[in-house]
Amino acid sequence: MHITYTDKKDYSANDLEQLFQSVEWLSANYPDRLKKALDNGETVFTAWDGKQLVGLVNAIDDSELTAYVHYLCVNPLYQGNGIGQALLDRIKEKYKDYLYIILIAENEQLVQFYRKSGFEYIEGRYVLAILNE
Repeated sequence: MHITYTDKKDYSANDLEQLFQSVEWLSANYPDRLKKALDNGETVFTAWDGKQLVGLVNAIDDSELTAYVHYLCVNPLYQGNGIGQALLDRIKEKYKDYLYIILIAENEQLVQFYRKSGFEYIEGRYVLAILNE
C-alpha cells in the first residue's frame, strides 16, 4: 500500500460519497452538497491509495486565530496505518501559528487519539448543534 497525500481538491462527489459511507456519516447522503462544502472551505487534505480516496481532513478558519477541524475520516479498511495521524499533522503544521485548533471528538476512542496528537480536553465546554434533516 502506497498512500499519497495532497492539498488539491481533486475529488469527485462519488469519491466523497464512498469515503463517507465507509465511516457511516450522514454527510454521505448528500454527496453533491458535501463536495460543494469542501470545495468552498479553506483547507482540505486528502489521502489516496491509487485512485481511491481513503482519507480526508478539512478545516475552516478565521484567517488569524482559530481553525476548526470539521472532518477527519479514514476508510475503516485503512485505519491503523497512520493515515489519520498524517492528515492531522498536516492540519497542525498549516495552523501552527494560530491561537487555537479546535475539533470535536464523538467518542472516547477519538478523545484518546486526539490527546495522543497533542489536543487537550477542555473541561466545562459543551457542543451544541441543530440538525436540519
